[in-house]
Parts: sequence; C-alpha cells; structure tokens
Amino acid sequence: MKASALKYCLLGIAIAAAGTAGGFWLGQQSSSHNQMPAAESEDRQVLYWYDPMVPTQRFEQPGKSPFMDMELVPKYAGAEQDTTALSVPAQAIQNLGMRTSAVVRAVLPSGIDAVGSLAYNQREVATLQARSAGFVERVYGRAPGDVMPAGTPLADLLIPEWSAAQLEFIAVLQSGDARLVDATRERLRLLGMPKGLVDHVQRNRKPKALQTVVTPIGGELLSLEVRAGMAVSAGQDLARLNGLSSIWLDAAIPESQAAAVQLGAQISASLTAFPGQTLKGRVIALLPSADVQTRTLTVRSELPNPDGKLRPGMFVSVRLNSADEQPVLLIPSEAVIRTGKRALVMLAEGEGRYRPHEIQVGREADGRFEVLAGLSEGQAVVTSGQFLIDSEASLQGVMAQVGDPVPVQAPLHEAQGVIRELDDQTVTLEHGPFESLGMPGMTMVFDLAKPEVAVGLKIGDSVRIGVRQSDAGLFVEQLNKQGASQ
Repeated sequence: MKASALKYCLLGIAIAAAGTAGGFWLGQQSSSHNQMPAAESEDRQVLYWYDPMVPTQRFEQPGKSPFMDMELVPKYAGAEQDTTALSVPAQAIQNLGMRTSAVVRAVLPSGIDAVGSLAYNQREVATLQARSAGFVERVYGRAPGDVMPAGTPLADLLIPEWSAAQLEFIAVLQSGDARLVDATRERLRLLGMPKGLVDHVQRNRKPKALQTVVTPIGGELLSLEVRAGMAVSAGQDLARLNGLSSIWLDAAIPESQAAAVQLGAQISASLTAFPGQTLKGRVIALLPSADVQTRTLTVRSELPNPDGKLRPGMFVSVRLNSADEQPVLLIPSEAVIRTGKRALVMLAEGEGRYRPHEIQVGREADGRFEVLAGLSEGQAVVTSGQFLIDSEASLQGVMAQVGDPVPVQAPLHEAQGVIRELDDQTVTLEHGPFESLGMPGMTMVFDLAKPEVAVGLKIGDSVRIGVRQSDAGLFVEQLNKQGASQ
C-alpha cells in the first residue's frame, strides 16, 4: 500500500473512532445524571419499568424487554425528568464542537434555473389567400425558409373577374355621377380588390387584372403553395409567414415549483450560440397542461429579436426570478434533521439544554431553508453535532415538540371611495370595486381597525381605502386622503 493511501485510511479510522467515542461519551455523561446509588434506589418507590430503547412503552413488572435482549429499567418516584428537553454538560459541548445559529428573517432568493428552447411567436402569423379565382402568371423565386421584409412580392395572379369589373368602373368614372362612382368602388372592394389597386385604376383609367401577392409582415416564409400556370380558387391558401420581431422562450420547470412562478416575473436567458450575452424578458404565461412523462410545466416568456439573431429551436439556459420577494424566516440547511416523514431541529435554550423541535420547511436556496412553521425570529438552532444530540434524546425518550404555525397576515385589498359618515369605531364609505375581493362598488359601513386610522379625515373626503379580511369581517386599516373633498 502506498504511503499516501495508508495515511488517508488511518485518518478515516481515527475520525470514525472519534465520532463513536463522542456519541458513547455523551450517552454516558447524560445517563450518569439519572443514576443513583443502589442503597438509595431501594428506598424509592418504583413507578414502572421501561426499555431505554423504547421509552414510551411502560411495564408494570420487571423482566426482559420484548423489544431488545435486555432487562427492563425501573423508573423511580421523584426521578421524573423533563421529557421535552435534554441537558448536555459543557465539557461535552466543547469536545463535540457544537455550533448554533440564530433564526433570521431575510429574503430567500427564489430564482429557478431551467432549460428551454426558442419557438416562433404564434401571435405573429400571416396567411395569404386568393381573393378571387384566377391563374398564377408568375412566381418570384421564393421558397420556404426565406426570411424577407414586409412588401416582398411572391406571385402574380391573373383574375379575369376583376378585369370586367374594372372596365365597368372606368365607364362609370367617365359619367361623372359621384354616387354611382362610390357604389362601383364598393362593388370592387366586395370582389376582394385591394384599395391600392382600385385607386390605381381610378387614376390611370386603365384596367389591371394582375394582382401581385406581397408579404404583409416581415419574417420567415413557412409555406408557399403557388406554382407558375396553376389555377387558384377564391379562399385558397397561397403562403404562410411567421414574424421574427419577437421570439417565444418555452422553459420546463418541475410541477412542484409552479407556485413560485408569477406572471410578469423577470427572466434571464443565455444561449450557447452567443456566450457571454444575457437576454432579458418577462414571463407571459404558465401553460395549463403538464407533461405526463416528465411531470414538468412549461413557462413561456417573450424575448425581443430586433436583429433577427434569435432562431426558433435554439437551446437556452433560463433563470426565472420572483416578481415579489418578501422576507421570510431562514435557518441553515445543515440544522435540519430529515426523518422521512418530518423535519426536526435541535433548539438551544441555554445552560446546556437542548430541545428537539418539529418544524415545517419550504424552499431551499443558498444553503438555507425557509421555515413555514415551528420557529420564531431570534431562536437558536444547533448546526453541528445535532445528530448526536438527537440520538441521545431518542434514547432518553425526549419527544420532539411541534411548534405553532407562523402567523400569515391576510392581504390588503384597496379601492377608491368617499367618506359619507364617520365616528371613532366605524366609517361609512361610498367605494368603488375591490378588484382583489371581487366586490363591486357600493355604499356600506366598515369597522375601523383602530381609531387612529381616521385621524384628520372628515365627511366628504376622497380617500384611498385599504381593508383586510378576518374571521370577524372586513376592517379598514388605511384611509389615505386623495385630492379635494366631495
């Protein structure tokens, strides 16, 4: 064996031995506080017997444990201990290198990293059709895949019906009857003749039976269904184009992260075709269906494409940022003990006392967990050595407590209104609709959250109203004066 390999092997054995010895020593230190001299124990009343490995199960008689090959341990009167906390000697804390961290309230970056691809903007589609039956006289050598500006000619169509109608229009123009001229122009429009062609005939007094089909928008030619000499019928599709002034970006995200996506949120996109360049856009849609194979949802964004360098089908790396990031309670990820069914932390209560505590966690980012319930700001949790404490707590029957949920404040709903009556406890408001509540405009009485809300206001003042809903109904929390009194 090489010297370097031998060194790492011995180092691993030493670390494992130190961890085992630390756990054993911690157990010995903790259990020593519960032991008493034999003479003293004989004078104490035995309450029940129990298995230290299953401390919640009690037995009325001594004997062998049904769970382990060991004798049951007596529990004496007056020896009850706090079953919700564990005491650890100061020397053990120092030897194990235990560290703690405070629960803080801060903003957790809620960005989502995803991959996606570029696609055509389906809102920029143009379809060209024959307005009347005719024949293809000429094609201009275009083919699907060509990118062209607006007004590019595609084909010339000969439409016999238009030729006869134009000759009739020229004859009406020579009569000088204005009402008849207007009626004939309308007939040409109903035949499908473009306004520019009608104006051309009226100016030159010559029929023009050829119609040149041109692109109405700039973009890529997706299909071209005309060939020289072929006949076309009214309403037949001739060509289809898709604009390229903007591009859709479709990114796949796990369905578990759907709640973090908000319409209007900013995204950052980078393409392998243009390294070092970051494109900015905004989320325009979260598509309603999920992929049944990958269990992902599609987030659609729109990117500007003024120079046409973005092409449908390109691979993109996407970073989705939250549109509204609010401060939340955070703890280090290493402080959380996952059991499969729940999440625990070891609360540090001072003077060597530690308490296992069940919590609810949410998002995780940058090495921190969002705490949804179970902790409050300023509490201390163990971030190093908590697994040894948790093992000892299990041996001593210390049960984890479940904390109260973190209170979530109801949203504030706003509308415009005018004060019609006012006293210290209520206000009568003629208000507009509360859009977020789905409440139409009306005149009604509201309770004030506190008298200070209406200080400095009087009947007839125009106000911006802020109400919050509770189990007892709606309470006015804000009345901000707006403009002149009414």
